[in-house]
Amino acid sequence: MSEFDLEPVPGLPENLPEGEQLRWQGAPQWGALAVRAFHARTVAIYFGLLIVFRVGYVIVAGEPLKVALLSGLWLLLLCLMAVGILALMAWAFARSTIYSITDRRVVIRFGVALPMAVNIPFKAIQSAGLRRYDGGVGDIPMVLGDGHSVNFLILWPNVRPWRFFDAQPMLRCVPDVDRVADILAEALRQATAAERDGAGEDAAESRDAAGGAPQLGTAPATGR
Repeated sequence: MSEFDLEPVPGLPENLPEGEQLRWQGAPQWGALAVRAFHARTVAIYFGLLIVFRVGYVIVAGEPLKVALLSGLWLLLLCLMAVGILALMAWAFARSTIYSITDRRVVIRFGVALPMAVNIPFKAIQSAGLRRYDGGVGDIPMVLGDGHSVNFLILWPNVRPWRFFDAQPMLRCVPDVDRVADILAEALRQATAAERDGAGEDAAESRDAAGGAPQLGTAPATGR
């Protein structure tokens, strides 16, 4: 049994409070994660160039084509091992990660060896972006307001790349990213409107209370 099996709701560390509703849940697409976060394609291209250079060098040295191809075989095996390890890591990270959007917050559950969950309330989110890739997959980075921060190393790969000191949590390599972005945008708009309405009602109640309270007056002192 893993710690994930103890979750009352998959992807959430505890049951949602009364009145809070889950709007969407999803996970990264492991293939896109392997390419975008673990750079498996870049590693494959790098080894491909090494193999071409090795084979060409041996041919120029006067060796037969068969010998040249065999000389690059060990590099090919090394390439397959490296890409395979990166793909396996991407699959494991995607399998252990669940993104959740409620009408009050974003929750990122992640961790292969050490499961963790990060709650990002809407009031901490200053803005959110959208980056699309092929196949409808994309990223949704979130800019946090002042006084709110996350640790880049702990949250990786669920953070915007290269933002080490002002880390931005990110829903990474999400399938059907346009629909997910619309869900998040609508939830943020409704939460902002509700907070604004609540602040207006509190202000009105304060004014009413001040206006309805008995006023203490002073009367001129009379003497004899």
